[in-house]
Amino acid sequence: MKMKYFIDSHKGATLFWVLGVMWYFQIWDNIALWIYLALHGTYGLLWIAKSIVFGDKSWERETSWWFGLFGIWGGLSLYWITPVLIAMWNVQPPYWYLAMSIFIYTIGVFLHYASDMQKHISLSLKPELICTGLWARCRNPNYLGELLIYLGFSLLAVHWIPLAALTSFVVTYWVPNMLRKDKSLSRYPDFAAYKKRSWLFIPFIW
Repeated sequence: MKMKYFIDSHKGATLFWVLGVMWYFQIWDNIALWIYLALHGTYGLLWIAKSIVFGDKSWERETSWWFGLFGIWGGLSLYWITPVLIAMWNVQPPYWYLAMSIFIYTIGVFLHYASDMQKHISLSLKPELICTGLWARCRNPNYLGELLIYLGFSLLAVHWIPLAALTSFVVTYWVPNMLRKDKSLSRYPDFAAYKKRSWLFIPFIW
C-alpha cells in the first residue's frame, strides 16, 4: 500500500481525534481546544486536498502495513498529544497568546501550500532547478511552512512535550531530507550560486 494512504488517513482523522478528546474529558468550553480543532482539523483537510490535486510523489512509494500503522500512524500520532494536554489540564492561554498561535499557523499555511503548488507547476512545465518566487531565498519554504503550521497549534498546550515531539521530527526526518535534496540538486550547474544566496531552512538562521 502507498505511504500516502496512511499519511492522508491520519491527517483526516485528526478532526475526529480532537472531538473524541473533547468528549472523553467532557470539556466543551475551552477556547484553546476549539482553536486547536479548527487549526489542526483544517490542516488535515487541506493536506488531503493537496494530496489529490498536487501531491508529493515521494509519498507514492509502497510500504508495508506494519510500517504504515506503527511507523507512519504511530509517529504522526505524537502530534496528537497537544489536545490531550489542553483538555487534561484545561489550559486557558491569554487571548494574545491564542492570536499569536493563529498568526504563526496562518503564515505557515501560506508558505507550505503556496510553495508546494509553485514546485508542482514548475516541475510539470519544465523539470529544472527552482530558485525563484518562494524558493528564491529559502531552499525549503515548504518545510518552513510546515514547521510554522505545527508550531502554531503545538504552542496551544503551553507545554514543552508537543515542542519536543515537533523537534524530534525536524531533527530525525526533515533535516536529513533537506540535506539529501541539496545533494541531489547539486547536479545542476546553477546550484552552487543558488546555495550561496539562499538559506537551507530558516531564513537568517540556517
